[in-house]
This record gives sequence, structure tokens and C-alpha cells, in this order.
Amino acid sequence: MAFIIVGIVIVLGGALVFLLATGRRRATTGRLSRETRARDEGAPVGTAVATTDATEDARARADESKAAAAGVPATRQSAGVVRYEPVDPEELGVTRRQFFNRGILTGLLLAVSGFGAASLAFLWPSSAGGFGGKVNVGSIADVEAAFEKKEPFYNAAAKVYIQPFPEEDLKKAQAVYGDSPAVLAGMEEGFVALYQKCPHLGCRVPWCQTSQWFECPCHGSKYNRVGEKKGGPAPRGMDRFGLEVAGNSILVDTAVVVPGPPIGTDTTGQGQEGAACV
Repeated sequence: MAFIIVGIVIVLGGALVFLLATGRRRATTGRLSRETRARDEGAPVGTAVATTDATEDARARADESKAAAAGVPATRQSAGVVRYEPVDPEELGVTRRQFFNRGILTGLLLAVSGFGAASLAFLWPSSAGGFGGKVNVGSIADVEAAFEKKEPFYNAAAKVYIQPFPEEDLKKAQAVYGDSPAVLAGMEEGFVALYQKCPHLGCRVPWCQTSQWFECPCHGSKYNRVGEKKGGPAPRGMDRFGLEVAGNSILVDTAVVVPGPPIGTDTTGQGQEGAACV
């Protein structure tokens, strides 16, 4: 968040410096140099009429250029004296230089505002209903229908597997998950919510129907039906989420990822039931 704010400040500072530079350049446009003014003021007396006329004409053209740069039209009289005619600001309106400067500044402000809004939207915590909040993964009937096929119920929005937890193994679970009341409450309801990522390097762990275990294809880590580690390089069992039953629906709180159980945990005693997939 801090580097985004610094970037916005740098862009706005650059825009301000650009506007100040162009304004200063506009203010100096059309001015005579110090040497030119010195030569004009030190012209010798008695020069030829043609030279005097040429000098006066040059001065008149210089004055016209200066007036044009300032946005004030000038009229050259027959005697060589320039008469300034002030223009009503409402009639003059916005000069082309002012229009472009304001357009550039407006574009920069819009770009910075859009970038800032997009950055905040990306960094803002997800609201309930998507990953990062509470997700309604489905009805109990849908979940139990998957259990009847001897496979977990998967929800892509929550990135979670829902598995049954045996009631007779709750006492063992209380000793392991006593510090995670949200996870233990789900087990008491008969369910466990397992995060799909492998604790080793973050690969998605698929379900192996033949072995009835979760088997990671990246490095061979294996977990039993309730996500307790059985083999491979993973440092712990599968991470999990808090779960609650609301009416006929199952809600999974994905805002907090609970670390998986330590190596050696085996609350259900479920072994490999068939050929391994990995």
C-alpha cells in the first residue's frame, strides 16, 4: 500500500513541475534580450533616416510579437508607435497553450485516479460471498450425495473440499484441534473443510478415488480422507477452514486459514484403500 501512495505522489509532483515549467516558458516568450535592449538604447544620434526607420520598424515588430505572445493584439500606427488595445478576458477566452496544459493535467489526474482506485480495489479485503469471506458451499443434501459416491464435495469459489468426519473419532479430534474451535465445531457437525492447496509448495491436491486419499501430483505428498499427512515432503497435514451449518446450508469461513495438524496425527485410522494415483 505504501509504494502505491508514493507512486501517486511522484506522478502528481511531476505534473506540477511540468505545468510550472511551461508557464515560465510562456511568460518569457517574446521578450527582448538584454543585449538587444542595450543596442537599441545606445544607438548614436544622427543616424540616417533609413536606419532610424528600420530601427523603429524592428521595435514595432518586436512589440507586436510581445503583445501577440501575451494574447493582446497591437496596432502599428503610421508614426511607428505601437498602440495596445486591451481585450476583454471574456472575449479572449482560453489560449491554445492554456487549453493543452489543462488537458494534459486533467488526463494525468484521471490516470492517477483510475490507477489508485484499481489498486485499492485489488488490495481491499474480499467481502462475504467470495474467497476471503464466508462462502455458502451448498446444501447438506448436495454434500451427502457426494459422500455416497465415496468422494469429497468440492466448491471452487471457496477452494475447499468438504469431507465427512466420523462421530466416533471426535474425542481424538478434540485433543488435536482444541485450539481451533471453528474447525472443531465443524467436526462436531460431521464435516471438515480442507483447503485445496498442498502445504508443501501450494499445488492443488486432487482426490484419488482408488486409494481414497488426497495425493499431490507435484511432489507426492499424501493425506488421508480428513487431510492428515500420510507421506511425502509436506511439513504438516492439509490446512483447513472453520465450518458451520446454517439451516440446510454449509458455510465455510475462508477468511482464516487454519494450519493443518502436525505430522503423525491420525484421528480416524483410515489407511490406503486401493492403488495410489501418484
